[in-house]
Amino acid sequence: MSERKKMGLVPRLIIGIVVGIILGSYAPEPLNRFIVTLSTFFSSFLKFIIPLMILSFVTMGIADLTQGAGKLLLITAAIAYGSTLIAGSCAYIVAVNLFPHFITAELLDAITKTASNASLSAFFSLPIPPLLDVMSAVVTAFVVGLCISSMRGKELHDALYNVFSEFSIIITTVLHNVIIPLLPLYICGTFIDLTVTGQTFSILQILWKVFLTVIIMHLICLAFQFVLSGAISKKSPLFIAKNQIPGYLSAIGTQSSAATIPVNLKCAEADGVSKEIRNFVIPLCANIHMAGSMITITSCVTAVLLIYKMPLNIGLILPFILTLGVAMMASPGAPGGSIMTALPFLPIVGIASDSSIASLLIALYITQDSFGTACNVSGDNAISIIVDTIYQKYIKK
Repeated sequence: MSERKKMGLVPRLIIGIVVGIILGSYAPEPLNRFIVTLSTFFSSFLKFIIPLMILSFVTMGIADLTQGAGKLLLITAAIAYGSTLIAGSCAYIVAVNLFPHFITAELLDAITKTASNASLSAFFSLPIPPLLDVMSAVVTAFVVGLCISSMRGKELHDALYNVFSEFSIIITTVLHNVIIPLLPLYICGTFIDLTVTGQTFSILQILWKVFLTVIIMHLICLAFQFVLSGAISKKSPLFIAKNQIPGYLSAIGTQSSAATIPVNLKCAEADGVSKEIRNFVIPLCANIHMAGSMITITSCVTAVLLIYKMPLNIGLILPFILTLGVAMMASPGAPGGSIMTALPFLPIVGIASDSSIASLLIALYITQDSFGTACNVSGDNAISIIVDTIYQKYIKK
């Protein structure tokens, strides 16, 4: 008997939202409080795991980053990081000017009035203190990663590199087998509480419009990247876009930049990118180029800050974008990996990483994760065309 195909995360997440709304509307309070209690346990565990995720993935991302070809590495990393920052900044500009047109005063008043309603409390909580705080994890990851990358094979052998490599495998296993499978329960608990307090339907009237706006921004971002790479390489943007269709569709299906690398290499080959450049740039950018994810996260953060009438300005958002552009480096190749990496940095914009608002962000992000990943990997090929053009003209002897 063939193994039954597993349901994807997005359908399970949608089921969690629907079940949460139904239970919040009709189920007895003890049942709802029980589910909220389980959701609270998960939140505590997530808060414990996040610094370990930062430590393992960012350390390995930096350690592997400099195992490449000098100038090409710097050029590729600079283009990828610049693309990610520009995408996030443009997303903020669009969101802060467009979202207020449908996040109306009436909806905000309805949310504000219901926000004062009593939330469901857990029967009891089980605090799980993290082994280290987020900033300690970030600083440790940078120090250790940079030392491994510069000293490996010289003062250092492979022992420390292998320790962090295997540690990242452990964290990836936890992410795949615990965090991701239990996310629907976490989201269900959040929507039970939102429904009990009466906020759900006001918020949903806003979120579907945010969803459509983000997808349109992804497509505009890709159009700009294809036009720019076409102008630099003297290739037709339509030719590049046509060749990218298999990679784009594969990314939507897998929700993973890493899983799409084999298909994306074929797309780069069809674009005429040289073998040495595509084999170098495509796997590297799968880990460090997150323009689509940045658009989604920035837009979602802007939306919830507007919804909850929290402070919002470019001075608040820009440090978040700059930090997240680095923190998402080597974020795990699983659905929702980027938003998990972003959670510990939400306090930069005033959102507690273990709050119901953060849970709402996770739900909104993951429903669009396929399209964000598709934007990421499609942009990778635009970068590979640019880097190949620079390589052929200025570097190759």
